[in-house]
Amino acid sequence: MRRIPVFTLLLSASVFGACLGLNCSSAIAEPERISLWNGKAPAGEGKTVKADAFVTVHRPSKPNGTSMVICPGGGYGFLVMGAEGHGIAKWLNQHGITGIVLQYRLPRGNRFVPLLDAQRAIRLTRSNAAKWDCDPKKVGIIGFSAGGHLASTAATHFDKGNPDDPDPVNRQGCRPDFAILVYPVITMGRKTHGGSRSNLLGRATGAETVNYYSNEKQVTAQTPPVFLAHAKDDRLVSADNSRLFYAAMKAHKVRGKYLELPRGGHGLNGYKGPMWDAWQTQSLRWLAAEKLVKRKK
Repeated sequence: MRRIPVFTLLLSASVFGACLGLNCSSAIAEPERISLWNGKAPAGEGKTVKADAFVTVHRPSKPNGTSMVICPGGGYGFLVMGAEGHGIAKWLNQHGITGIVLQYRLPRGNRFVPLLDAQRAIRLTRSNAAKWDCDPKKVGIIGFSAGGHLASTAATHFDKGNPDDPDPVNRQGCRPDFAILVYPVITMGRKTHGGSRSNLLGRATGAETVNYYSNEKQVTAQTPPVFLAHAKDDRLVSADNSRLFYAAMKAHKVRGKYLELPRGGHGLNGYKGPMWDAWQTQSLRWLAAEKLVKRKK
């Protein structure tokens, strides 16, 4: 008779005990890391390169159907994958939201690649909606700092997908159903964050390119609902970025809310404290008003 290791028996007993009387499918699944391009990624203007981007899917124990692609910040020079990535996914999971952390490609001289990755992540989420217990009509995007610029770019630059594409992912539209932007870079104009602009656009400073990535100028009536939060004393990324975007939203009658916090600076006191708690609390109330999470009593 084949001997079964004691550890295996203990582990099996533990799993059985945890599932006894419960629906085992409600257990929290391990985060799943998925390649977006399988090593052959688009580089814009019809070109492809040997490169890749990834998403890590954090699924809640009790999904409510809403999902969010998460864009960490880092000035388009690096990615804050912890506090503005996986940490946000865990917070979203607590409220039944599936968190999809996007490890997007950094521009490094090619301004096209971050948006291509964000659009692919949205399409992938819709394509896997049934598998991930998500509603394809409740796919949002959330971004921080330069990741907020990427999220706002995705919220203002989108298409309906190609129904004839052999890749089922590309048949999906990439318009997010809603967006949350936290201390975001928005404009590439005078009020921009210099490092983000330099890393994204490089030497491309023509008016057409600058306007294309100045997302306050790209808002239309088709822009999805947006929640913004920004500290008044943010010296790295001026709150004027959020103000410009919110003003454009109101001009085009786009639903949303702007929460201007009295203090906290960039990063809201290191991702903790009352100002950090405030945007999370207020954004959840806004999501409830949009019927994307359940309203708490």
